Amino acid sequence: MSEALREVPDARQQADVEERAENLDTAEAGQGGGRGDTGSEAWRARIRRATRRVIRLLSRPGPWKRGLVLAASALLLGLLMLLHAQLTDRGGLGSLVETFLPWFGLFVPVLLAGALWRRSASAVLALLLPVVAWLSLFGGLLLDKSQSGGDLTVVSHNVGAENPDPVGTARDLAASGAYLLALEEMTPQATVTYGKELAKAYPYHTVQGTVGLWSKLPLSGTRPVDVVRGMVGPLAKTRLVDVSADPPRALRTTVATAHGPLAVYVAHLGSVRVVPRDGFWTDSRDFGAVALAKAVAAERNERVVVLGDMNGTTDDRALDGLTSQLHSAHEEAGAGFGFSWPASFPMARIDQILVRGVEPKSSWVLPSTGSDHLPVAAGISW
Repeated sequence: MSEALREVPDARQQADVEERAENLDTAEAGQGGGRGDTGSEAWRARIRRATRRVIRLLSRPGPWKRGLVLAASALLLGLLMLLHAQLTDRGGLGSLVETFLPWFGLFVPVLLAGALWRRSASAVLALLLPVVAWLSLFGGLLLDKSQSGGDLTVVSHNVGAENPDPVGTARDLAASGAYLLALEEMTPQATVTYGKELAKAYPYHTVQGTVGLWSKLPLSGTRPVDVVRGMVGPLAKTRLVDVSADPPRALRTTVATAHGPLAVYVAHLGSVRVVPRDGFWTDSRDFGAVALAKAVAAERNERVVVLGDMNGTTDDRALDGLTSQLHSAHEEAGAGFGFSWPASFPMARIDQILVRGVEPKSSWVLPSTGSDHLPVAAGISW
């Protein structure tokens, strides 16, 4: 039986005791009146009743004493959001928490409902910590920071190795009107299809392994970037057995724009997996994030755009090397959370458009294609 249910019979018992005590005091006062000291006995009875009431009120679980477990839970939730970077990453725990960190805000209304039901003032006050923590982390995403204009529209899309309709996906992406179109997770067969379908709208393109860039502007200086440590995920099924090395999953090229050269990176970092023995396995992704961050750090061009499936959010510590050098176009010029995966019920933004030396004007998510990811887009300006 819960504490709340026990309080009802306890209160009734207390009321019965009070009533009997008052009747007894009244009777004593009446008897005393027969002896000629009615006023003195009545006064002492009142003092006894007042003393018992004070003691009873102090002993009851008041609003500050009720719901201490709820208050402790609220404080732990707030500390988790504030200090998520200090959480251990053993078994990928820290990375997993940071991937879905925005969703921890859903615990606030649950705890608030419990606090109101228990009439716990301490729990309500404790909830201020997670509310302030969540707003400090994600409150800015609730605002629409997009602006009109933009010199160049870029799109990034993990087209999905198991995409049943690459032709339809290519046509949908071409209809976006993007000047730069980065594709990731292309199989050898699908690469041919995308090349044919996009050739008319994009006269320039380059493909390195499983990633490619289609452009309306000239490209030069293209080279692969090594971000691979073991092929995992859907692409592993498409690898040819007689190939000794994994195909590239990242490239770097230079786009000739009217405002000067723009260095563009297209990357698909390693997949993450939930492994029963090792927990949230991120080794391949983490290796690629470090390698890509080093390549960007060595980039001589001041204007840089990084497009791709990073298999991690910008809150994930694994991407610190990138986010310390680049800015998220969506965080600076988007509206809402911009979740891109999974396409059926987006829960995290793991597809990123990161920039340096250019100004994001807008950022948005495109409609679903045949992939399990949603395409992401941004308008940038000089």
